[in-house]
This record gives sequence, structure tokens and C-alpha cells, in this order.
Amino acid sequence: MSRVTVTLNGREFTIGCEDGQEAYLKDLARTLDARVSSIAGQVGQIGDLRLLLMASLMLVDEQKDAERRVEALESHVDRLRNERHGAASLQAEERERIAAHLIGIAERLEAFATSLDDLPPEGGDGEDQAADTLFAEARA
Repeated sequence: MSRVTVTLNGREFTIGCEDGQEAYLKDLARTLDARVSSIAGQVGQIGDLRLLLMASLMLVDEQKDAERRVEALESHVDRLRNERHGAASLQAEERERIAAHLIGIAERLEAFATSLDDLPPEGGDGEDQAADTLFAEARA
């Protein structure tokens, strides 16, 4: 275990930390010292304990606010995922509907082609009437 000396409100404190965490702990202490110094600049030197309490409360408030924002963002992401899933389902349904419609058209075209093959050889008014009937059926 390592020992680190940090400065807070002009006073030095030596604290223990895990090996390798010294720089991180000093950075945390600098952040806290800046907060304490800011509060002391606003309200004066009201004692280390009260300054630390006020700084701690402010930091916890910021943490709670950040947690609320994270929850809101996670909720928004979940909502977007659900919307995307719903849109994908609608697209799949629409693709199925279009595919079924195209299959129906293809079947009617095949039936029309087959009926053209069944027409009597050229000549006569009966052929024109049969062709007109087949075209009308194909359009339906």
C-alpha cells in the first residue's frame, strides 16, 4: 500500500491508497480542493469540516443529477430500440403484402399466357371476342 500527501484548503493530508492509484488519488484531491476553495471564496473560511461537508454535498448532488440523466438516456435508447423494432415489423409486414400481391400478379399473368396458348388459330370474329374476354380477365 502506498501513501500519498494531498493538499486541501491549504492543509496537507497523508492518506493510503493501493499501489498504482497515487496519481488518480492526487487528481481527485485537486478536484475536491478546487471545489472547497470555490466555496471558501463565496462563504469565507467557515472551518475545514463545514467546507468539506458543503463540497461533498455539492458533489453528491452532481452525481445524482448525472445518474438521473443516465437513466433518462437509457430510457430514451430503450424507446428508440422499441420504435426501431416496431418499424422493422411494419416493414416486414409490408414486404410480405407486396410479395403476396406480386405472386398474385404472376399467377394471373401465367393464367393469361396459358389462355393465349389455348386460343383457336387466327381467323374469325370469335377469336377477337375471346381475346377481349381474356384481356378483361387479366386486368381483373
